[in-house]
Amino acid sequence: MKLHSFRLAVLAIAWVLCSSSFPVKKAAAKLNPQYFYWYLAAGDTFNNYLNTDPDGLTRVIGNTLRVAAWVTVVCFMIGYPAAFALARAGVLVQIVMLVSIILPLSIGAVVKAFAWQIVLRRDGVVTQLMMGLGLWDDPQRLLFTETGLVLGAANIFLPFMILPVYSVVKLIDPRLSEAGATLGAAPLYRFTHVTLPLTLPGVVSGVAFVFSLSVSMFVIPSLLIGDRFQTLSTLTGRSFLLMRNDQLGSTTAVILLALAVSIVVGSTWLARRLGGNS
Repeated sequence: MKLHSFRLAVLAIAWVLCSSSFPVKKAAAKLNPQYFYWYLAAGDTFNNYLNTDPDGLTRVIGNTLRVAAWVTVVCFMIGYPAAFALARAGVLVQIVMLVSIILPLSIGAVVKAFAWQIVLRRDGVVTQLMMGLGLWDDPQRLLFTETGLVLGAANIFLPFMILPVYSVVKLIDPRLSEAGATLGAAPLYRFTHVTLPLTLPGVVSGVAFVFSLSVSMFVIPSLLIGDRFQTLSTLTGRSFLLMRNDQLGSTTAVILLALAVSIVVGSTWLARRLGGNS
């Protein structure tokens, strides 16, 4: 059975290897080990190599991971209950919700990012809403801030959190929670000991999707926060396109590739382990 499955995947594996091996080989060939000295030396040592970013590569990696983590948290806080609402809704409501979740995926990230530029500006919808609720006294600028980047990216990547969780929730029998209630279990206990463990495979898949997309996003931070806030993807593009520094671009590209591979491998292993336990 495993051999038959592998044969079905041979064409896809061959395509990925052929399309990815050349750029990875080019990046590895131009990789400069000196750019990894930030592991052992102070940040000022790396400033000699990276003149455009005075904070060094550590700051760039920190920006990337921090933004990706916040985007993942926001997507989980919104997407987890939304997945339950979608799974428990009636047929008509479920169709409307699925269309509203899936249809935005047909719109490019560039269009969405430009739309969020309008929403996040000083006289945008968010500012008017916050002032209308009395939470802000004066208009605040969200565009070209880290908060605005997290909000825009979370909105764009939210379907990738909802759909994996929904695919697991719809397989859970709703009567399990009712059975726990008849045995005297409190709602919080039922959630932590029944519902959450059963949905963990979907949560892990959704977190892996959103986090990996957030780590590698390029257009969204370029439009919502600009070049002054560097991430690994924006620094890679800037190194090749503007700075003409192939060694720096190759180094950041390899780091980005290592992060993506580790996320995929780790989430796959964890999802299988949780799925087997469930």
